[in-house]
Amino acid sequence: MRSGTSTVARIRSGVVIDHIPAGRALEVLRALGITGKEGYRTVVLMNVESRKLGRKDVIKIEGRFLDPRESTLVALAAPTATINVIEDFEVRSKVRVSAPDVVEGLLKCPNPTCITNKEREPVKPRHRRVSSEPLEYRCEYCGTLIRLR
Repeated sequence: MRSGTSTVARIRSGVVIDHIPAGRALEVLRALGITGKEGYRTVVLMNVESRKLGRKDVIKIEGRFLDPRESTLVALAAPTATINVIEDFEVRSKVRVSAPDVVEGLLKCPNPTCITNKEREPVKPRHRRVSSEPLEYRCEYCGTLIRLR
């Protein structure tokens, strides 16, 4: 290997989450509940050069695909990300994530007195996007604002 270069093996089947803002790859893994104990071969590249972002993170996960809920979690953690589905070493689809207008059951309201935080109340948290840059949501029950960077 030449000095200053590195090689990361291609994956046969799985996902590549690309264009993650630099330093947020671990946050994306945490949002997806990936700890490394699941047995998936996972590659995390952090702070690599990017023409679009300057610096970016990339995650490759062999043998795992994302469902729509997980794609939303990626969008909340890394709104500039793209998800590439890989099959037989080829990109089969590429999707740019987008933060949804309404998020139900995925964000926890930071207001401890919100009805969604009461154990005896069967109310799912529901937040509506009020801003894309920075990404912000407002709790539909108590009005508390959540900024997601």
